[in-house]
Amino acid sequence: MLRKLVLFVATLPLGAAILPDNLGGFARGETRTLAAQDPSLYQEFGVVAGEEAQYTSGQKRFTATVWRLRDSTGALALFDAQRPADATPAKLTALSVQTPDGALLAYDNYVFHLAGIIPEQKDLDLVFLGLPQRDNAPLPALAANLPKDGLIPNSERYILGPASLGRYEPRIAPSLAAFHLGTEAQLGRYRTPKGDLTLVIFSYPTPNIAREQQEGFSKLGAIAKRSGPLVGVIVQPADLDAAERVLAGVQYAGHLTLNEKVPVNEGLFLYKLFLNIFVLSGVLIGLSIIVGIGFGGFRIFRRKLGKPGDDDLIQLLRIGDK
Repeated sequence: MLRKLVLFVATLPLGAAILPDNLGGFARGETRTLAAQDPSLYQEFGVVAGEEAQYTSGQKRFTATVWRLRDSTGALALFDAQRPADATPAKLTALSVQTPDGALLAYDNYVFHLAGIIPEQKDLDLVFLGLPQRDNAPLPALAANLPKDGLIPNSERYILGPASLGRYEPRIAPSLAAFHLGTEAQLGRYRTPKGDLTLVIFSYPTPNIAREQQEGFSKLGAIAKRSGPLVGVIVQPADLDAAERVLAGVQYAGHLTLNEKVPVNEGLFLYKLFLNIFVLSGVLIGLSIIVGIGFGGFRIFRRKLGKPGDDDLIQLLRIGDK
């Protein structure tokens, strides 16, 4: 375990400052580099750097902890992993909660934990704009597929590989999940009259692959349902009827992206149109002049050499001549 921790810390970029010197009216103190709390899990999520610093303004202070990940999907997974059970929704970012000691939030491929006084929204927005190496890819749609009825608050966990699967649902083998196919999963826990149950929704590249994996989960003794490329799995539920009701809420909905018409400035469009017309006309006139001069010069040159031109063969007939 110690060797893994040393290897993980060695991969963090040295001197890559994330936290700003000032945040609103608060000044940053000494910054320290963070080691991974869980090396195998953090490596699977794609954590590449971590910092912590204390900010002070007179008697006011707070501690800011930030993790930078490879992408926004990893940030979602880390946000879920660090979210406490008693957190309440917040509006600092699209992924943010209030915690007993402050706030936890994710922004693009970053995860922040603020302990103490929460800075104002405008000051946080400035920090977000200055973050280095941002990845603003959209969050995975799979995160929204968990049925809401009966879901225990803050029980969601995003699974990206064997480490997170073993941490949150060890009864399912990584080989059965088939992570080598690019599998990702969303987990949630549900409260039922006969006890809590755990639902894991696996996302596969195609419906055919999902159908094959569903058969494997059924052989495990789990209840599994397929919807498109998704497979919902509940292992050994205490309440079979409640498990069926939860699985009934697993529905795949395709997401269609429409290309919107880009707004056009009509005045600028007409200006560029007429400008291009004038430029083209000027080029054609210039070519005509060059060709005319060249053709005339060639005829004059032929005459000087004593070679008759085509006009020497022309005979003029005067109408007045008899």
